Amino acid sequence: MRVAYVQGQYVPYHQAQVAMEDRGYQFADGIYEVIVFFGHRLLDEALHLKRLERSLNELGIRMPMSREALSLIIRELMARNPYRHGLIYMQVTRGVAPRNHVFAPHLKPVLTMAVMPLKSPTNAMLEKGVDAISQPDLRWGRCDIKSVGLLANSLAKNAAVRAKAYEALLVDAHGMVTEGSATNAYMVKDGVIYTHPATNEILGGVRRTVLQRLCEETQMPFREVAFSLEEAKHADELFITSASSHVLPITTLDGQPIGTGRPGPLTMRLLELYRDHVTEQTGYSWN
Repeated sequence: MRVAYVQGQYVPYHQAQVAMEDRGYQFADGIYEVIVFFGHRLLDEALHLKRLERSLNELGIRMPMSREALSLIIRELMARNPYRHGLIYMQVTRGVAPRNHVFAPHLKPVLTMAVMPLKSPTNAMLEKGVDAISQPDLRWGRCDIKSVGLLANSLAKNAAVRAKAYEALLVDAHGMVTEGSATNAYMVKDGVIYTHPATNEILGGVRRTVLQRLCEETQMPFREVAFSLEEAKHADELFITSASSHVLPITTLDGQPIGTGRPGPLTMRLLELYRDHVTEQTGYSWN
C-alpha cells in the first residue's frame, strides 16, 4: 500500500488531503523538490535539501523542520512504501490562511511528501535518442526557484506530447534556449559542452551541478554560455538532464536531425560517468 506524509502524519496515499485555503493550492505559493533513490538509498540528498532550503528562503517561507529531521521522515516514508527504486516528492507551502494576496508573516508551513515509482529512460531511448520540439518560454522571472507554479512548463510539455516528442526546449524572446520544460538542456559543439548560465532564467538542476563537477574532474570542456535555437539545430550533439531523465540524448529538434542523428560520443561518455556516480552513491548499477 502506498503511504504519504501530510503535516506530521503518515496516511494512506488515497486519503492524503490538503486544506482548501492552502496557499499552495490557491496561489502556487510554495516549492517542491524531487529526490531519486535506488535500493532505498538517496541520490545527491544533500544537494536537493540545500536547493529546497534556498527556494524557501527566496520566497520567505520557513523550513518546516531541520534538514536532519526531514531526512529521517524521508527514510521512514521510503520504508513504508513498496518501491525499491523511486522518487521522493516533497512540497512545502507557505501555509493555510483565508484567501488574501497579502499573507500573514508567521504562517505555519505545510509539508507534504509522497513516493512515486521511477520511470527511467529505456535502453532504446538511450541508444537511439529522443525527439524534442521548441516552444516559447512563457514562465515567470524567477525560474531559479523550484516553485509549484508549473502551468507554463506543463503547457510546453503537453505540446511536446502532441508532437510525439519527449521534451520541449524553451526559447526566450531573444531566441536563446533556456532549458527544457522539465529538464536542463545542453549543446555540444566542437568538443565543448554548453549550457545556459545558472541565472534567474533557469532552475539550477542537481543533475546539472553533478554533471559540471564530473566534467571538471575529467577535464571535459564545460561552459556556462547560452546558445540559440539555431545553434542548437546545428549542434554536434544535444542532450538533457533531470532527476528522472538522467543524461538523455536528443537526436532531432523540430524534426531536424542533430549531428549524425544518433547519440554523440560526449553525451554517451557523460551518461557513463553519471552511471558511475549513481553506483558510487547508491550501489545501483544499470549493467
